Amino acid sequence: MVHIVEATTAALGTTFLNQVIGIMSVFFICVSILSFCLKTHPNMRVPVIRNVTVRTSPPGPNPNLTATHAWTLDKTHTYPHDVFFYIECVCNAWFTFEITVRFIASPKKSEFACGAVNLIDFTATLSFYIDLALQRFASHLENADILEFFSIIRIMRLFKLTRHSAGLKILIQTFKASAGELILLVFFLVLGIVIFASLVYYAERIQYNPTNDFNSIPLGLWWALVTMTTVGYGDMVPKTYAGMFVGALCALAGVLTISLPVPVIVSNFAMFYSHTQARAKLPKKRRRVMPVEQIRGHVMRSHVPMRTEGPPPARRINALKQNIPKDFLGGQRSGKTS
Repeated sequence: MVHIVEATTAALGTTFLNQVIGIMSVFFICVSILSFCLKTHPNMRVPVIRNVTVRTSPPGPNPNLTATHAWTLDKTHTYPHDVFFYIECVCNAWFTFEITVRFIASPKKSEFACGAVNLIDFTATLSFYIDLALQRFASHLENADILEFFSIIRIMRLFKLTRHSAGLKILIQTFKASAGELILLVFFLVLGIVIFASLVYYAERIQYNPTNDFNSIPLGLWWALVTMTTVGYGDMVPKTYAGMFVGALCALAGVLTISLPVPVIVSNFAMFYSHTQARAKLPKKRRRVMPVEQIRGHVMRSHVPMRTEGPPPARRINALKQNIPKDFLGGQRSGKTS
C-alpha cells in the first residue's frame, strides 16, 4: 500500500496503478493552484449585494417615517465565483483521502508526521476546512481579506510535486548539499548591503541635493539589495558624484559576491544529476542506495590488513620473480634469491 501511494510517475518499472495515482495527484495539485490564482482575477469575482435601508418622511401633515429597502452592488467588496468553491471541494476531497490513506499505510507514523512535505500537505488541507468553517459560522466578519491571506499556504502544495519529479528532487538535494555555501553567500550579501546602504546615505548628503532619495539608511538598504542582486529597479538612484561612485562599487561587489559560490552549486547539481542518470540505467532491483554506515561496514569486513612488520618471506619474493616478465629483470628470469 505504501509503495502504491508513494510511487512516482518518473520511476521506471512502475505499475499502471502507480502511474494513474501519480498522474491524478499531479492533476489535482495543478488544478488547485490554478483555481487559487484565477479566483483573484477581477473578471472571476462577483460583487457583494448589500441591502440598503433608507428612511424618508412622506410629504404632508403626517410626520411618520417610512423605510425603503434597496439592493445595491458593492463593487469595492467582491468574492470569488461559486465554481471555484466546488473545484476546491473536489480537490481537497482527494487531498484528504490521499493523506489519510498514506498515514494509515505508513509503517512509521512519527516519521510520516514529521515529514516536511506531509506537514505542508496537512496544513494546506486543514486551511481549506478552517476557511470553510469561517465562511459558514463567521461570515459577518469585516476582515475577511485578512483571513483569506492565510489561505496562501495552499500554494505550498507545489512542493508535493517533488514526489513526482526527479528534477525537483535533484534541485532540493543540490540546495541541501550547498547549504554552507548559500549561508556564506547570504552573510556576505547582508554585510555588503549594510555597508553600502550607510555609505550611499552619507555620500548623498555631502553635496547639495534637493532631490535626495536616500532620506534614511533603511531606504538605502532596499537600494543596496536591489543593486547587489543586479536587479536595478531604478526607483532610487544616487544623483551626486560620490553617490554614483558608491553605487558602482556596490554593483561590482554584488556581481563578485554572487558569482563566487555558483561553481560549487553547479558542481553539486551535476554530481546529483549524473548519479540519478546512472541509477536510472540500473535494473530495478539494484537501484537501492546503501547507507554510508552499511557501505563502511562491508568495506571493513572485507578488508585484510597487510603485514608490515619484518622482511617479506623469501618464497614470496621468488614467487613474484617467477611471474615478472624478463624485460623487467634485464632479460633474465631468476627463480632464486641471493
